[in-house]
Formats: sequence, C-alpha cells, structure tokens
Amino acid sequence: MSHTDKTTQAFHRLSAAALLAAALTACAVPVPPVQTAAPVQPTAVQQPTATTAPQPTATPEPQPTVAPTPVVQAPTANLTDGCITSFSPDVDYFPEKVTIEDATGFVVEYHKHYKVITVLNPWRGAEQQFKYVIVQCGAPAPTDVGDALVIEAPAKDVIAMSTTHLPHLEKLDLLDRLLGLDSFLYVNNPKVRTLIEAGALIEIGDGAEVNVEKTIAAQPDLVMTFGVGDPKFDAHPKLLEAKIPTVINAEYMEGTPLGRAEWIKFTALFFNKEAKAQEEYAKMKRRYQEVAEKAKAAANKPTVISGMASKDKWRVPGGGSYAARLVIDAGGAYLYADDTSAGSLSLTFEEVYDKAVKADVWLLTSFQRYDSIKAVLEAEPRYAEMAAVKSGNVWNYDKRVNENGGNDYWETGVGNPDLLLADLVKILHPELLPDHELVFWRQIPAEPTQ
Repeated sequence: MSHTDKTTQAFHRLSAAALLAAALTACAVPVPPVQTAAPVQPTAVQQPTATTAPQPTATPEPQPTVAPTPVVQAPTANLTDGCITSFSPDVDYFPEKVTIEDATGFVVEYHKHYKVITVLNPWRGAEQQFKYVIVQCGAPAPTDVGDALVIEAPAKDVIAMSTTHLPHLEKLDLLDRLLGLDSFLYVNNPKVRTLIEAGALIEIGDGAEVNVEKTIAAQPDLVMTFGVGDPKFDAHPKLLEAKIPTVINAEYMEGTPLGRAEWIKFTALFFNKEAKAQEEYAKMKRRYQEVAEKAKAAANKPTVISGMASKDKWRVPGGGSYAARLVIDAGGAYLYADDTSAGSLSLTFEEVYDKAVKADVWLLTSFQRYDSIKAVLEAEPRYAEMAAVKSGNVWNYDKRVNENGGNDYWETGVGNPDLLLADLVKILHPELLPDHELVFWRQIPAEPTQ
C-alpha cells in the first residue's frame, strides 16, 4: 500500500471517529456538575481566661429623702392666738385689715407677714415719730427696720398705762390678756375692778416713776402708754431703755371724738384683731352719726361755754378741739367755735366772762365735785350774773366717778363718743332724745340736796 493510500485511510478513520463523537454529543443528556462543599474554616479555639476574684462592693450611702415642699394654705382670717407653723413668703397672713377713716395720728402699711405702724404726732409739738414693725409670730422679721421697734403678733398679754385703753381691750374681747396697769386707783370698768380685787393684775406706777424692775419681772409682750414730751412725766424712755416692748398710744391728740375712738384699731393691730375693731368701730360710728343727724335738724342752737376760772385764768377748749366738736355735733353754738386751736386757750377771766355771761348752757368740766350752784358761787361770786347760772343750766361731767376720783367720762366715755354725744343732745335738745338717760353729765342743783 502506498503512502498516500495509508494517509487517506487514516484520514477516513479520524473523520468517522469525529462524526461519531459529534453524534454522541448531540444525543447525550447533560449531566450536572458535582457540587463541592464550601471549604470549612477552622474553628478558633477560645483560650480560657483568668478568673478574677469578686471585689467587695461598698455599701451605698443612703440618699436623703427630699420631702415635697409643703403647700402653705393662705389663711382666711387673722391668727389671734399662737404662731404659724409653716411659713411661705408668698402668703398674706393678714387677710383681715383695718382702714383708717377718721383718725389722723397714725398710719399702717401692710406687708404679707408683717405690718408697719407709724405714730405721726405722739404729743403736742413733737419732733419725732414712732414706728413699730409687727411681725406675724412664726414668720421671720424683716432685716432692714431702722430704729423701729419689732413686736410679734398676736401679743399674749399687755400692760395698759391709761384707763382710756380699757374700753378698747373690752370691745376687742382682750381683757383676759390684761396683765397690769399703771395704777388701780382710777379704774371704773367693773370687769377690770374684779380682776384687781382677785389679785390678777400688777401695778407698775406711772410716768418717770414707773417700776422698771417689776415690769421686767412680769415679762409683758406689750406695754401701751402715752407721752407728753417731758421725761419727768413720760414712762416710755425708761421702759424702752430696759428693752421692754413699749408703744405710744397718742389717741388724746385727735381733734374729733370719732378720730379718738378709732384708735381701737391701733390697739387691735398688736393682737391681729382687725376684723373685730372694724366691726365695733363701724357700729359706734353709725350710732354717733344717727344722733348727730337728729341734732343737726334742730331749729335752735343754744350757746355754750365750757370750763371754769382758776386764779383769774379761764381755760376754754379751742374751736378745733375734741370738746368743741362734741358741742357742735350736738347742735350747740360753741362760743369759741371760730378759733382753730386744737388744744385749750388760757384766757383772762374778763375775756371769757364777756362772752360767757350770756351763754345758755355752762359745761363746767371740773375735776372738783360741786354739790350745788351755791357752792360754785362761793368759790367765785362773779359767776352769779351768768345767764346759765340764773336759769340753772349748769352741768358737770362727773356723774360716774369712783371713790378715788377716777372719772368714767375719761375711760368709758372716750371709747364710746356716741354716748357722749347723746348726753349733750339730751342737755341741749332734750326733746330729740326723750328716752335717753344721761350717762356722764350731771345737772348741778341750785342748792345742796340732802
């Protein structure tokens, strides 16, 4: 066989084989490839950690319990006994307040837990005023008070150095807090006399002779006195020097009966008794005004002279005085009404007599008790020509005087000017008050009565 033939034969064998392989490939079912697992990562072996012994823990400090801030309820009335137990600077502890209507001698300024009283005119010609800071008990006192005296309220007790203070204490239901007086001699109030007789009160003396040691031993919350501007007669300098809480009541400086009586509100401020003072003063003022209205309607106005002569001097109330206002409100024509003086006028006998001789009514206002007009004339015969003497229209305000000469006109009377006014209306216009019985004034009979 030739080389060519052999080559051709080999080619044919390759072709046949190729065709066979192609045919098999076309007819065969495809076999999916074998899925091999993902290589497994070697697991890290965790090395054992060193065991640490537990450390002892400190006992926790107890935390303070923060109490909730108490809510302080605002009072609906002033506290008249004891102290507050919880204080809030936002609470008004004086919901009951006074308003001043007729008095001109003091003013009051309210703050939430304290009040400031200023006595404007403590005595005639005074160049100083007195200031008192009254702090609700249980509340802090203000720090900047200057030279003011700081006093807690309500006061638990009081020493009264004038009988004119007693009507205020009685009307305010405070006689149970009365600790003492300057003197027992001139007291008329039956309830106070009972306390004196029971030994329940102390007596400390008056003016510059006040017993400071006895007062200190009594430890009063409050001493109420008055001043005249003379250290020989004033008690307050010594008492204040001894650190005794002492206040000046200057009610006697008022020029009107209502203004003077309104000092009941001054007294009330130290006891938180404002509501009671407002009530009592309003009732009294209404009665006073009702009587004054009746007198104002009177057709005639009797002329009136007041006072008596002593050593050729006759002291008469000035036209702007307390006594003059009572006569005018009672429907009288006061002979010195045109004068504006608030105090007394010291005039010669002749100066006054020229007017007094024709006066319809003579109000003696004498501390000496005369049993008759005859006794008056024995003391000064020149009175005999006075019209009031001839008609028997001579009066003195000594109907209620105790055994020591204490005149209730200057005790109960000044605290109840409605009674004083009713008495004068009864004297000047008896027809206007037919049922009123005289309380303080007494008609002087022509001859002594048996």
